[in-house]
Amino acid sequence: MSDIGSGDEGISSQKYHGQGMDAGGNNFDSGQQQQEQELATKMLQIQSKRFYLDVKQNRRGRFIKVAEIGADGRRSQIFLAMSTAAEFRDHLSAFSDFYSSLGPPNPDNVPEDGKLKSEMMLKDNRRYYLDLKENSRGRFLRVSQTITRGGPRSQVALPAQGMIEFRDALTDLLDDFGTDDGGFKGELPEGRHLRVDNKNFYFDIGQNNRGIYMKVSEVKSNFRTAITVPEKCWARFRDILADYCDKMSRAQLSPEPHQGSGSTRAGSAQPSRDIDTFSGGAQSRI
Repeated sequence: MSDIGSGDEGISSQKYHGQGMDAGGNNFDSGQQQQEQELATKMLQIQSKRFYLDVKQNRRGRFIKVAEIGADGRRSQIFLAMSTAAEFRDHLSAFSDFYSSLGPPNPDNVPEDGKLKSEMMLKDNRRYYLDLKENSRGRFLRVSQTITRGGPRSQVALPAQGMIEFRDALTDLLDDFGTDDGGFKGELPEGRHLRVDNKNFYFDIGQNNRGIYMKVSEVKSNFRTAITVPEKCWARFRDILADYCDKMSRAQLSPEPHQGSGSTRAGSAQPSRDIDTFSGGAQSRI
C-alpha cells in the first residue's frame, strides 16, 4: 500500500490561479508581484506528487512557499515564515521517528478520525496544524494553515515516506538563508471582536516593514471598512477615547442648565482646545 494522502482530506485543493499570501498573511499579488524576488527553489518528486519549496523575498521580508502539485495537476500551497519553517523542520524529524516506530498499516485498526499524531504551530495570526493520518490509501502528513478571521484555509498533504527527504531539502534552504524573520520578536496579541447592534468590529494586530499596527474593521451585511493605527500612537489614541468617555459620562450625570442662562447645553459644546483631536484646531495631531 502506498503512502499517498487522499486529496479530499479536509479542504479540497484548488486549481492554482497565481494568488497567495506572504509571510504576514497578506495577499502579495495585488500590485506587489513586481516587488517579489525568488531567491532559491527546490523540487521534490515524492511518489505521484511534486513539491516546490521556494524561498521568496518581498518588502515584508523572507518566507518559504511550499506548493504541492498532484498527479491531476491540482495545486495547493502554504506559506511559512523562516522561523516557522525551522520549527516545521524540527517537527518533521519527530513525526518521522514516530512513523518509523509504527508497524505496517492495518485497515482493521485505523483510528476513527484517522489521526496518528498531531501538533500545532502558532505564528502571529496564523496557525498550522500538523496531522499524521492514515486512510485506505496509506499514511501521510497533512499540514493545514489557517489565518484569523476571513483568511483562506490552505493545506498540503505529504506522503509519510517522504518526510525525511522533505526535511532535508528544507534544512538546506534554512542553512543558506537563515531562520531570522526580523522585526518584532515577541508574540503579537490575539485579535478581538465586538458586536454593537447590527455592526461587528474586529481588532487585529499585524506587522509589516513599517512596524506593528492595529487594524480596526467595521463590518455590516453590505459593506466593510477599516482604519489602521500605528503602534506608536496607540497610547494617544487610547487617551483621546478615554477623555471622550469621561466627558460623556460627566455630561450624562450633570443636570441640564436652564434655558436662557447663557450656558451651553450638555453634549453640544465643541471639544476643548487642550484635547488632542483629529481636527485642525488641535495642538498636535496623530
